[in-house]
Amino acid sequence: MEALGLDLATFVAQLVSFLILLGLLIYFGYKPIRRILDERSNRIRESMEQAEATKEEYVRAEKEVKAMIGKAREEGQSVITQAGQLGDRLKEEARQEARKEAQAIIDRTREELERERDRAIEDLRREFVDISILAAEKVINETLDKERHRRLIEEAVKESATFREN
Repeated sequence: MEALGLDLATFVAQLVSFLILLGLLIYFGYKPIRRILDERSNRIRESMEQAEATKEEYVRAEKEVKAMIGKAREEGQSVITQAGQLGDRLKEEARQEARKEAQAIIDRTREELERERDRAIEDLRREFVDISILAAEKVINETLDKERHRRLIEEAVKESATFREN
């Protein structure tokens, strides 16, 4: 080694010094640095896991929000549908009530007209009876010949026509 310009004793001393220094560096420098790097690596890994968990939580929360929005939309649509059905039902009930009231008015009017008709018929019967009685009295009180009989009938017809007009 001398040909290279190296002294063996110096080389061995330097090698031993280097190995001691290397051992000291490994013991005092490498292990703490390694521990610091491992801690940093663990913190980075934990941060990544936490970020991933946060992302998953965000995705889950977003799905829940979308589901809640969908449910609210369905409930809103259901409320709208129910309101429409209620409106239709109320409209139909009002229509049925109006029909009942109209039918009641028609029935009352019909009954009133029937009573008026019955009264008119009764009045006509009374008038007819009165006219018949008058005619019978005249017939009984007078002896009738054909001419007188004809005049009596004409008078009765005229009187009945007068009563009809009144």
